[in-house]
Amino acid sequence: MFDVKDTDFFDMEDAAFDTIIENDISFTGNMKFVKPMLIRGTIKGTISSESDLVIDTGAEINADIKASRVLIKGIVKGNVEADNLVFVTAKGSLDGDITTKKVVLEPGCLFSGKCTMLKA
Repeated sequence: MFDVKDTDFFDMEDAAFDTIIENDISFTGNMKFVKPMLIRGTIKGTISSESDLVIDTGAEINADIKASRVLIKGIVKGNVEADNLVFVTAKGSLDGDITTKKVVLEPGCLFSGKCTMLKA
């Protein structure tokens, strides 16, 4: 197996997130936040953050995303721009372009788009 730095947010408990969008919540519009967020619901629009974003299993996102680090376990349709890392798990799906310094696409994930890696 391989070790990926900057993946400490994999082990974050629900209590570590300031905001959790649960699976019974649907939101349309522009979302902006500064502390880590976990999304389990449905979002349409844009998402912008200075922190980490976790798209949990079952979440459906139809939005362009800009954040520090992005972990995708659910479905994302839109471009993802991350300052440090984009990680798509084996059960995750991304239909859009990636721009970041580090990218991890686990075997089994779905990715359709182009990837631009920035210099560290």
